[in-house]
Amino acid sequence: MTYTLDLKPDELLTTTRTVRKRLDLERPVPMELIRECIEIALQAPSGSNRQTWHWLVITDAEKRAAIGEYYRRSVEEYLAGPGAAGKLHADDPERGPVQRRVGDSVAYLGERMGQVPVLVIPCLKVRSLPAGNQAGLWGSILPAAWSYMLAARARALGTAWTTLHLSFEQEVSELLGLPEDIRQTVLIPTAYTIGTDFKPAARQPLDEVLHIDGW
Repeated sequence: MTYTLDLKPDELLTTTRTVRKRLDLERPVPMELIRECIEIALQAPSGSNRQTWHWLVITDAEKRAAIGEYYRRSVEEYLAGPGAAGKLHADDPERGPVQRRVGDSVAYLGERMGQVPVLVIPCLKVRSLPAGNQAGLWGSILPAAWSYMLAARARALGTAWTTLHLSFEQEVSELLGLPEDIRQTVLIPTAYTIGTDFKPAARQPLDEVLHIDGW
């Protein structure tokens, strides 16, 4: 029987963190665990119940290294830009230090993505990207990707949500032999975590972002 952490639903939802520095890069992850997490993810909703999703699981060392290099290049460009996490809220005494830690952890993962034991890329089968209802399109895969991350957390696995590799989407598609109508959505590095004691993160107060019956 698969070992799962003793987490109540609210604990699971509030402690599934983006994990970068605490990913165990040395410990192998059994494919059976990844399959279990994706099996759970397939229960997520999709538009009109089309289920046009596909899941790429990359364990091959050379392919992980190649994707990791594309990711490193994207991270390098991202960190140099004005919108990098570590540069946001620089003058805020409370949020500034948090953002700098986030920026530091982004840089850390940027150098090590190719060493993470398992890389997961949820994809959608789409002939074209219409100008209209993009929310409905991507909403047919993003809940499933989040469900995968929740299932991974319950199994003592850590994940991170990142799309920076999409600066090289075509190159990664060619590396993995993707058909033209398969679009990547997110890159989810997956590994056992160093410790499992994750906590809720600091967030904006609810009343600052809640609007009832209008803005």
